[in-house]
Amino acid sequence: MKLYKLNTHTRGCNKSYDADLVLNPQDHPTAKVGNVVEIYAPEDENGTHLLLQITELNEQSKTGRNVISIESCIATAFKMRSYSNVVMQIVNPADVALDSIEITFKDQYMGRSEMWRLKTYLTNTCVYVNKKIDYNDMQIRCQVYEMWSQGERVASGVITDDTKIVFRSSTSMVYLFLQMSSEMWDFDIHGDLYFEKAVNGFLTELFQKWKKLGCNHEVTIVLFSRTFYAAKSLDEFPAHMRDCLQQDYKGRFYEDFYRVAIQNERNDDWCTVLAQLRKLFTSYQETVLRYHERQNMRIPQATNSTATQGNFLEVLNISLNTFEKHYLDRTFDRTGQLSVVITPGVGVFSVDRELTNITKQRIIDNGVGSDLVCVGEQPLHAVPLLKFHNKDTTLTSADDYSLPHWINLSFYSTNKKIAYSSFIPRIKLPILSSVDESDVEENERNFLSCNQSEYIHNSLFDYDAYDEQIFQPLPAQSTCSLQRVVRAKKTSVPSFETYAYRNNDWENLTPTKIPSLRRKMSDPDIHHGTSGMLAALTDSTNLSESLASEKNARRAIVSIAPIVRPGRALINPFDPSHVTIKLTSNRRRWTHIFPKGPTGVLIQQHHYQAVPAKTTLAVSYHRQLQQSNSNNNNNTNNNNDSDYNSAAGDQYDQVSTHSMISLSKSIVSQNFVMGEEKSDFFKRRTNSLLTATASAANVPNLTATQAKSYVWGATGEQEWTPAITTESGIATGKHMKPIIESDHSNFGSSPLEATTETVGKGKIIIGVDWKSLSIPACLPITTDYFPDKRSLHNDYVISDYTLLPDDVNLDYARSRAVYRKPLSTEEVCKEIVSQRLAQGFQLIVVEEKPSNSNSCCSASGSGCAVTSNQSTSAVLPPSSETKKEYLLSIGRIFHKISLSGSVITVTGYRPRHPYPPINVDYRYRFHAPQHETYEISGVNFTTEKLENFNWNHMDLYICTRGDVDYPLMESLKYWRFRMYLLPRESMVNKIVSFGSPRCDIFTEAVVDNTRDLIEDFVRLIENVSKLKRQIGRKARQHDTPTPRFTEKNHNLLNAPQQSINVRSKLEASRISRIFPGTDAAAAATAVAVVPRDDQDDGFPVDNKFSANITLAEIFEAMKHPSTGVGYFSQTQSLPSCTFVSYDALMWLKARLTNGRHPLDLLEAMRKERMICHASGDWNQPVVPGFVFYYVVQQDKNAKDYAPPLNDYSAFVNEWLEIEFQGCSFLWHDEPTPSHVPNFLRDTTAPQSWTDYCKNKRVYRQSHLEIDVNQKSDRMEWGHVKHHTVMQPGFAFELVVEWVTSSGPIVSDLISGWMRKANHCNYQLVSVPADPMAEPFTKKSDPLRGPIFIPLCVTFLPDGAALFEEFPEDSRSDRMLFLQEAILARFGFSPCVLEETNKDLPKEYQYVHCTGNMFALIRCASHNYQMESPSRQEANVTRCVYGHTNNTNVPKKVGFLWAWNHMIPNKKWKALTINNSVDGELFQLKMLKDFREFCSNSDQRLANFWANCQELKRKSLKFENNNNNDDPKNI
Repeated sequence: MKLYKLNTHTRGCNKSYDADLVLNPQDHPTAKVGNVVEIYAPEDENGTHLLLQITELNEQSKTGRNVISIESCIATAFKMRSYSNVVMQIVNPADVALDSIEITFKDQYMGRSEMWRLKTYLTNTCVYVNKKIDYNDMQIRCQVYEMWSQGERVASGVITDDTKIVFRSSTSMVYLFLQMSSEMWDFDIHGDLYFEKAVNGFLTELFQKWKKLGCNHEVTIVLFSRTFYAAKSLDEFPAHMRDCLQQDYKGRFYEDFYRVAIQNERNDDWCTVLAQLRKLFTSYQETVLRYHERQNMRIPQATNSTATQGNFLEVLNISLNTFEKHYLDRTFDRTGQLSVVITPGVGVFSVDRELTNITKQRIIDNGVGSDLVCVGEQPLHAVPLLKFHNKDTTLTSADDYSLPHWINLSFYSTNKKIAYSSFIPRIKLPILSSVDESDVEENERNFLSCNQSEYIHNSLFDYDAYDEQIFQPLPAQSTCSLQRVVRAKKTSVPSFETYAYRNNDWENLTPTKIPSLRRKMSDPDIHHGTSGMLAALTDSTNLSESLASEKNARRAIVSIAPIVRPGRALINPFDPSHVTIKLTSNRRRWTHIFPKGPTGVLIQQHHYQAVPAKTTLAVSYHRQLQQSNSNNNNNTNNNNDSDYNSAAGDQYDQVSTHSMISLSKSIVSQNFVMGEEKSDFFKRRTNSLLTATASAANVPNLTATQAKSYVWGATGEQEWTPAITTESGIATGKHMKPIIESDHSNFGSSPLEATTETVGKGKIIIGVDWKSLSIPACLPITTDYFPDKRSLHNDYVISDYTLLPDDVNLDYARSRAVYRKPLSTEEVCKEIVSQRLAQGFQLIVVEEKPSNSNSCCSASGSGCAVTSNQSTSAVLPPSSETKKEYLLSIGRIFHKISLSGSVITVTGYRPRHPYPPINVDYRYRFHAPQHETYEISGVNFTTEKLENFNWNHMDLYICTRGDVDYPLMESLKYWRFRMYLLPRESMVNKIVSFGSPRCDIFTEAVVDNTRDLIEDFVRLIENVSKLKRQIGRKARQHDTPTPRFTEKNHNLLNAPQQSINVRSKLEASRISRIFPGTDAAAAATAVAVVPRDDQDDGFPVDNKFSANITLAEIFEAMKHPSTGVGYFSQTQSLPSCTFVSYDALMWLKARLTNGRHPLDLLEAMRKERMICHASGDWNQPVVPGFVFYYVVQQDKNAKDYAPPLNDYSAFVNEWLEIEFQGCSFLWHDEPTPSHVPNFLRDTTAPQSWTDYCKNKRVYRQSHLEIDVNQKSDRMEWGHVKHHTVMQPGFAFELVVEWVTSSGPIVSDLISGWMRKANHCNYQLVSVPADPMAEPFTKKSDPLRGPIFIPLCVTFLPDGAALFEEFPEDSRSDRMLFLQEAILARFGFSPCVLEETNKDLPKEYQYVHCTGNMFALIRCASHNYQMESPSRQEANVTRCVYGHTNNTNVPKKVGFLWAWNHMIPNKKWKALTINNSVDGELFQLKMLKDFREFCSNSDQRLANFWANCQELKRKSLKFENNNNNDDPKNI
């Protein structure tokens, strides 16, 4: 064994030491780049083995002979000392392959297609714990967190094609819901309130873990509860209470309340939030229960519901309504979504079946993590348990239960110790009280709707006789059960009945194959009929959704034997392991995030469980091995990080020849901390006999045809066992600490002493899944379920189509005006797969057929070995280059994409009997931050019909590279990022830095900076369009502010002249001015540049034109290379000699003397065919703005001549063209506009440019090249949607839309734009798709809503009405303009939106100049009559404006105010007002001051009105004087 001397190096110090491992090529003649080597200390062969990959071999010997050098951080982590001797040898990658690896990333958005690309990039590379991975092509940064190989955690290994990669995000969108049910006010066994246990215990610990792991989640915390009212009919409620009342299946009236404590916040320290929650807690119950109380009014008595009766599923759906719109408000600094419900209950909920179906389908389809954390004690039966509302009141009706596998359950228990007892009660006893007859419902005494006389008390009962009667051969497959009826109180855990269980796949129950699972017939738990025909064929979700004939079938059977229901497994939650269900794709959707335990079963790491061995062989072998191996026991599994019981009685194959990995990670230091024991980092892969026998015995062989899985649990592979105990029940539970912990003191303790109490019992201890709650996993990109041939044939409709990208591209290349490099067939194929992944599909990994019996359980997918004859994995190409096949699935939809040569075939399998769409209409009250009341709101929960997604359209969109023939449609769920371009505002500084007491100061500026705004805007759009001018545009000089005068006086040309020698500063990106050498001297004397403070258009100004100059002469002057308008440099798809109309207008303005209108001149040139729109379309008139025109008369033979496209629509799809409005005085003298405020003018000016712009469309869309820095390894493009008009004083909207781009690349593009906007004195602010989030609107976030701020309209003396002096039909508009003027004083600019519905009252939206808040005015137009308002709109008006049910006329005048939740947290919190008490935020000060102004405090509103009237008087007087003077001048 050859020894090498070990050196260490630091990366980056020296070019030649840039790799993890540097070695001397002469020592290793056989080594090749890509080889994997293991390095370990010779004296410690079973200790730490480090794996590294040779990434470079340089011929110049960098190290001495027999010396190797590794990166110093790795050496420290793996306890390798410098200058020590080590063994290094090349290993076979297959021997050190990883089963699964977890990778974490932070503060970035990684889409699912990026994850797939990253997986491909990482395949065949070597990784070690905490390795930082930089994928430059996609600009992705991430870090290795944990690795598993053959049932154990390892510290290094090789990623192969079969390795499952789990992505975990430490910057997610997290919703924490606290269920404020009545138990929150109860005490737990330690005498703490459950609320204290939840907040001081669980949340405090969670936030500490976040801090330790450096998480930066965007968090929303909501308190929720359900209030029941003791009333028999709606008439008992006063009118103001009826808006949100709902009735449950028992006819009880209830109302749901949501109190949003924290909304979309990020914090470094969450302790302050806990104090806020405690404050809310003290008043919560009283506020909610007494919310409707009014003086002299009786309302029905209100009670808070228990956890079981609460609005648990509604809460999950509310978060889903936000999560499923993730593509609308895309942010680039977070990935992943998690909703956590914290309940004081025990995990049992009484629910509606339809809502369960919706919730389940939505959670699974959307791939959202949903965690349930119970702070109650763990009950004695399987949880989470959903008990369906039993609407059938007949005596024999069975209660129906479901064990949802789509909820990740944790039980939180405190570590408090009681000196005198270690006993933990597991059942909550009902409080002793005399039960009043009227409390029957409250106590649910009739738990199964049976009479008291029918109770059979804990059973002196002839089971066998009953069985004889029940288990007769039945006509259809059926399952039967005995009902044992036990009285139960609502808060207690339902007692030992046998539960009728309805699972997703009720029809798929076939007789159990494993003999050891078959129960005695006298056990009344379960019996499977032998006719399994139906089971093999159908795959339907449940009764209420299955075939209609089912009801009749039920009736028929009920008449024979009253309790039997067809095709249903009756399950006993106290022993659910005896029901296995057929596997489905839904069941396997999340399984690839779980590692495989030592027995080959997928495990949940916070369910500490030992599976009882099933075969005597395994048991006896296990025992012998354990004795023979006891000397090794001290090394086995003795660290706190491991997740298994490792005691003699727990049959685990922890007895392989090498001990288990002992690796404790201290995440904070990003380093390894080793225990005193020698830890075995690197495990040899020796297939022990045990692995073969025990695994084979324990794990059902999962092939698609007969795959079964346990009903309980997320993986379906862990068995639930009856002897359960919560975590603190074990005296020294060191071995059960979750993975995130890093307590280093426990390394020495032997597992035997740790688990003395657990010996001999199979146990599950459900702790808290801290990992899932801290760094939630993203939905895995792979799964392993594919239906078998028979099922495909019977249950699915098959459709296919072929794509020939090369042919399509050929056709489009001919017809397309602009050439773009097409995608190759292989790129199209990859992109088609990417799109499906991005929409939630998963790649199906098909296992290889096991080659020998030994490895029967170590195949990679751990799922289904689809019986295919191919020996290769489905995701890998077989040997021939052009053939590839991908299988993908979501829900019950499967796609097969095969590439053969130049043909792509897409085959879709969709269910023959799809589920009917369900829609639940839900009303609730919610109270968001800064709101004063619980607002009424409503929302719809619906399941999406995924089979209706138009994949054909999407695939053609990809094939044609985003051609206009295949536009992105709303139904394609494309990603978008919406922004407003707003000018930077100095007044904010006045409030923030200088603490101005009032906030209505934004209209005080007198300087008119329209010219600067337009110039800056043109520079910015040039920049965004990647255009350069041949004559450079002069950059604004920001360093020396010169006084600016109001430019509306227009006496601009009398300024002192300056010689051209003063070169203007040029932007770095511009081409410098071009002056032909001969003219330089002449230009210096003849040309003048007017200084900045008056006018400088950046053009050298020639002497003025004489009054009688001809059009042709002006045209010639325009074309002059140095003194002309100045063209853009050559750019693809722009003709040569192109300029923008704004530049031409300003150029003419500077030279015309006799009042001729520049716009008329340009239009005349166009008619004379001197100039033309740059697309070559003669019909396009000259529009002032950033609109392209070119000089038609050019030398066609010149070398740089480029003709126009001659295709207007293609041109517009290439370039941003924007008309300028409201600034024509810049290029033509106009009379000064009136100073009278709009609402007091005789004829009011229109509200926005939509009324008079030349282009009648509000938005236009253009193609956008996204990968501007050429970083990506895929072809990326998107679209930009923008306002067609720019008007100073208005927000200008830009929306970036994409499907075929990577998040980090889009982010790169947009941050570039934001930087450029800053250079140009603008800010680009991200805004939500639905800023106001009004209740009842489709896209709105259910927990967000606008704040209504009423406007006082009775401030005139004697209560006179406003605008009395004006005609009645103009008053509503005048009120709008008054409100607009108030908003302008507070710094709001109007936003122009597309009009959606002409019949509804007009709405005008405004955004604050900081972008932090929005306001909306709804105009009560005079002809506004709502004939049949849609329910939604009627409710918006009523709820938000606080109206009565008469929706015809809004009663209150006011504003809706909403926050911009898209503003990054840091930026939001940066606006803290200097020297303010408690660091008041600018945004909250604005709201407070705005409220005060609108309520006329200190007569502010009245004074504002008086000032405006005064202005009007003055201007009238001024006009009258002018009119009197005019005749004299003549």
